[in-house]
Amino acid sequence: MKVLGFAGYSGSGKTTLLERLIPRLAQRGLAVSVLKHAHHRFDIDQPGKDSHRHREAGAGEVLITSAHRWVLMHELRGEAEPSLTAQLQRLSPCDLVLVEGYKHEPIAKIEVHRVGAGQPLLQPADAHIVAVASDGAPVCAVPVLDLNRPDDIARFICEFLESHHDFIPAIP
Repeated sequence: MKVLGFAGYSGSGKTTLLERLIPRLAQRGLAVSVLKHAHHRFDIDQPGKDSHRHREAGAGEVLITSAHRWVLMHELRGEAEPSLTAQLQRLSPCDLVLVEGYKHEPIAKIEVHRVGAGQPLLQPADAHIVAVASDGAPVCAVPVLDLNRPDDIARFICEFLESHHDFIPAIP
């Protein structure tokens, strides 16, 4: 599996960009998965549901399954947060994992930058940023992609994956 990160400040549009890129990459024949890092406490479960009751009772893991999907919830219960590598190894095989967040990890990344947000670029300080997707024209040392042209960004990603085998780590 190849791994490509998307980094940027909160509200820059990382999720929206990924939402637009995933179908375009799939149309190009890539099986795509996403690993999103949440900086805040999150819960996909709902109080009162059986699975929530099982977790509240102390279960370390609860696996919910149906004919349409399954999800495994694992409670850390004081354990350290798993590393990006450990989490990547939990995913089923695919061609490309798009990683949202983990902005300080040493993986190839596309920075998502909105000029109007008033935040500085991450790119000058991060040698792993291979391009900046922006709604403006920031001056930087890597290619600048038009944030509003997801077809062009998908093309860039595919070309980058083909030409930079040594820069994009494969996860076993």
